[in-house]
Amino acid sequence: MAKYFDVHPDNPQRRSISQIADAVRSGSLIAYPTDSCYALGCQLGSRDGIDRIRSIRHLDDRHHFTLMCRDFAQLGQFVRVDNDVFRAVKASTPGSYTFILPATREVPRKLLHPKKKTVGVRIPDHVVTQALLAELGEPLLSSTLLLPDEKEPPTQGWEIKDRLDHQVDAVVDSGECGTEPTTVVDFSDGEAVIVRRGAGDVSRFE
Repeated sequence: MAKYFDVHPDNPQRRSISQIADAVRSGSLIAYPTDSCYALGCQLGSRDGIDRIRSIRHLDDRHHFTLMCRDFAQLGQFVRVDNDVFRAVKASTPGSYTFILPATREVPRKLLHPKKKTVGVRIPDHVVTQALLAELGEPLLSSTLLLPDEKEPPTQGWEIKDRLDHQVDAVVDSGECGTEPTTVVDFSDGEAVIVRRGAGDVSRFE
């Protein structure tokens, strides 16, 4: 059974955040809220976590995983960003955007797109997620919690606990979450290509 953490959305309890971070470090797969919708997350180098996310979502090896980063400095450790792209990404973070960029050697090979050697990165504008990332001290490997054959992700922590009780190790609930995933922008070739129109305003990239 998954552990259930009821976390205050504006003032996350330090003890709960510490317990969630410890669970991630020990290899747990968690469901947690973001500024767009719920996500699945695990430790950056967790092969088991990656495989379990693929299994839950029925993903193939071409799927771009996302590194949920605390800030721009941390993001810069894991992707290569030239000056023009830097300005565009910097102006849009934190927020509901995922950017696909060339990965550095800090990113485990298993996470990379097999042909492009790219990875998704984002900086969330969510108090609980930011508290967890600060406690972890490293990115959280993530993927939108969108279940196979469903058009929208679940919005309630208790619903996720009920449906994925034996597939995830912990559920973080800080109130109702949105249903619209992030806007995804591919900068891997230096020019903005909108891959998915989502919660983030796309006008600045058109």
